[in-house]
Amino acid sequence: MTKKPVKVTQETDTGRNTHFKDVTTGVSMTRAQFVNAIEAGKYPNYHVREVNGVKTPVSNPDGKEKNNLG
Repeated sequence: MTKKPVKVTQETDTGRNTHFKDVTTGVSMTRAQFVNAIEAGKYPNYHVREVNGVKTPVSNPDGKEKNNLG
């Protein structure tokens, strides 16, 4: 399995992930920046879902609970 390099660094009180960090490159991203990078094909282990009208980054399932964005 490919290791997923992105970690959530900040979320709202309701649990929506708002900021992320690529632990491989050290790049910090907002949700919108991460969504744009996923849509541009820079993160093949992630995809974008629309949740309550908001584009939301999600990791592709791999059977390991610890790898899920949380």
